[in-house]
Amino acid sequence: MENSLKNQAAIAGVGQTRYSKESGVSELSLASEAVANCLEDAGLAPGEVDGMVSYTLDSSDEIEVAQCVGIGDLNMFAKINYGGGAAVGLIQQAAMAIASGVCNNVVVWRAMNGRSGRRMGQGTGQQIVSSDLIHWSWYQVYGMLTPASWVAMIAHKYMHTYNVPNDTLASVATTQRQFAVSNPAAFGYQKPMSTEDYYHSKMVSYPLRVFDCCQETDGGCALLITSTERAKSLKQTPAVIRAVTQASVQGQEQMTSFYRDDIASLPEMEYAAKRVYAMSGLGPDDIDAACLYDAFTTEIVMQLESFGFCGRGEAKDFIADGHIGPGGRLPNNTHGGLLSEAYIHGVNNIAQAARLIRGNAVNQPDKTVDHVLVSSGVGVPTGALILGRD
Repeated sequence: MENSLKNQAAIAGVGQTRYSKESGVSELSLASEAVANCLEDAGLAPGEVDGMVSYTLDSSDEIEVAQCVGIGDLNMFAKINYGGGAAVGLIQQAAMAIASGVCNNVVVWRAMNGRSGRRMGQGTGQQIVSSDLIHWSWYQVYGMLTPASWVAMIAHKYMHTYNVPNDTLASVATTQRQFAVSNPAAFGYQKPMSTEDYYHSKMVSYPLRVFDCCQETDGGCALLITSTERAKSLKQTPAVIRAVTQASVQGQEQMTSFYRDDIASLPEMEYAAKRVYAMSGLGPDDIDAACLYDAFTTEIVMQLESFGFCGRGEAKDFIADGHIGPGGRLPNNTHGGLLSEAYIHGVNNIAQAARLIRGNAVNQPDKTVDHVLVSSGVGVPTGALILGRD
């Protein structure tokens, strides 16, 4: 690919706050703590940071976080739209700044009181001011007011088309909880979930139950991106960015792309897959672990097919064979993910991917992990990232 970002930048620091249901502090405090912890993890002085990137939904301005942490002059600052779809976009923006010479060290973050403050799961009833209200209004009169109801429409169609049983969703939920049980940072820490527990949970919007839906979390997570060469001189093993891309395709709405010819697929994810594989020179067989965006269990199922780990309609068998669990072909979200660790809009999934490459992640697989695939939000303009060992 022309203008490839392959191997030009790396994740060199990871920082987070405590994940909780009530932080008791401001979102600015969470952002500043996560960024400070990230720089300490990397061994980089705050004054060396010259770029900052976050979400349009993040309430903390770059200049305020910079002042709190001790960051000085900035060459670049940006914010990315589309909620969880922004996660990988932060990395792309930072990597482009590094590769082009605009910045030397870029911090990206997301901090949110997602349970004690604004709750994403409450949907469009919270005075959202956005042009997305135009297409959301087409569905609101039918009671489709929340992300769960929007995703349920696509999930129901997909499951009907490919004869996917509810047990597939239960397997995704219980597998990721199995990982979270041994993760002290996770909501699911020491809280095992059985298949019976899953089926006893409340139905939210068919086929999605409570345990099919991600957490609502207070917390923050930050990452440091620098050049691959600079990363080698810092404290941690670099997680080299083999490829990173954003992706949006024709017919895209934000979580309600119901007017496409086929709503039982994820064309923006398929486009992201095409681009990251081309940029990296890798394919599905080269990926050792994944951190796929998991706002809902059905999104994991569909993404396994989008990224080529199995054929269309075959993800249910891939999951039933244990491939996404401990010791599997593609251990996925070994920290518990957004379902059972925390919902930090996907940045915590990228953090786990970096740790998997370092080799010191919670639930680190027994096998060597050379490459990890990460994705951004599903059903929105999105992106994909492949991290590799130096």
